[in-house]
Amino acid sequence: MKHAAFAGRMVMLGFGSIGQGVLPLILRHIDMPKDRIEIVTSDDRGAAIAAEMGVKHSVLPITRENYEAELRARLSRGDFLCNLSVDVSSVALITLCREIGALYLDTCIEPWLGGYTDPLLSPSQRSNYALRESALALKTGAGPTAVTTHGANPGLVSHFVKQAMLNIANDTGHDTTVPASREGWAKLAADLGVKVIHIAERDTQVAAGRPKKRGEFVNTWSIDGFTGEGCQPAELGWGSHEKALPTDGRRHDFGCDAAIYLMRPGASTRVRSWTPLEGPMHAWLITHNESISLADYYTLRDDKGAVVHRPTAHYAYHPCDDAVLSVHEFAGRNWEIQPAKRLMMDEITSGMDELGVLLMGHANGAYWYGSRLTVDEARALAPHNNATSLQVCVAVLAGLVHAIENPNQGVLEADELDHARALEICLPYLGEMAGVYSDWTPLQDRGALFPEDVDTDDPWQFRNFRVV
Repeated sequence: MKHAAFAGRMVMLGFGSIGQGVLPLILRHIDMPKDRIEIVTSDDRGAAIAAEMGVKHSVLPITRENYEAELRARLSRGDFLCNLSVDVSSVALITLCREIGALYLDTCIEPWLGGYTDPLLSPSQRSNYALRESALALKTGAGPTAVTTHGANPGLVSHFVKQAMLNIANDTGHDTTVPASREGWAKLAADLGVKVIHIAERDTQVAAGRPKKRGEFVNTWSIDGFTGEGCQPAELGWGSHEKALPTDGRRHDFGCDAAIYLMRPGASTRVRSWTPLEGPMHAWLITHNESISLADYYTLRDDKGAVVHRPTAHYAYHPCDDAVLSVHEFAGRNWEIQPAKRLMMDEITSGMDELGVLLMGHANGAYWYGSRLTVDEARALAPHNNATSLQVCVAVLAGLVHAIENPNQGVLEADELDHARALEICLPYLGEMAGVYSDWTPLQDRGALFPEDVDTDDPWQFRNFRVV
């Protein structure tokens, strides 16, 4: 099925695992000639795949010094910049696309090289909160559509949250009319009593016979992306039900004030979470844009602007087992990346990515809704993918289609897109979709061996989720 037709040119900036995985989906579902697509990337990774598909592949690192000249030479009004790169400023690219009149999409708001770990910046300044605020400052009304942060997460999971709330509403006898505004969605979250939202993910993919080696970082998706965000401060949307700020928690002195950060990296911060197949787990609180955008989007205010209800929101990520070992070694090296990197793709022999949203505090306790995609299913559905990459790639496709169908909406976050249309495009590629209720709370089986400092009056306090 062709979801959209596009008459312009498309520049794909970056061609790592996501670029290689999404190109077949673009050629399959967007009606456009392949000779109007050009890949611009910093190295020759994926050159053979581009050649196989008949798409031009140019090795050209994009920098602060050359981005404007190189992209102006390749983009005109009505064209599309699909940004899947790292270490290239998203804000600079969005600004340039607006000047040119080109559409834009990315999966993450990136700074220039070194921005995640610049010691001259405060933790607040190098947070995802700050990056998001810099992108939101470009929301100046109509203009060429720029879809920001639209991969699996951030991105797809925002659509999961909306569908999960509608499912809970249906199952609890609440009105299931789909809200027509941001305020309507925030009111629905408040009416349902959603106090906490986890992006709860467990990756079980393995490469039998090829374990992680010493001095090697192994992962099923971008290693540079994972380690970069893992070195940023742990960040979370801060709910209105929370009683006390963590001792290492800090508020920002600018912006929407919907989130806090911790004075420690996300790759060393763990939280309790739950998925249906894994059950209870210790996961990492890795900073992501959706942690902030979800809390902000679902903030309900009174007539005077005071916050009436806001959920706590954050990522709770348990990567594949080799990545767990890699993070442990990475931390032991004081956040100096290992000399070798290995992106697991063809060598994966089994496993799945169980990616969903866990909504807690409502009448039915906890509800997980999301995708269970095995590596075998992913390979059968689309070439050059594993389970993790395909969940990202199909969301990129949905974001591209949205921009093509709605070319004059300015800067958008995933929460602002039509969730039903996005899911319509994504669901055929997500394996089994499951919605599961649970009586799990972060207080389950606590204090059996040693006394613990917990809040037994309210299980949904962040204090109870955090692993200390």
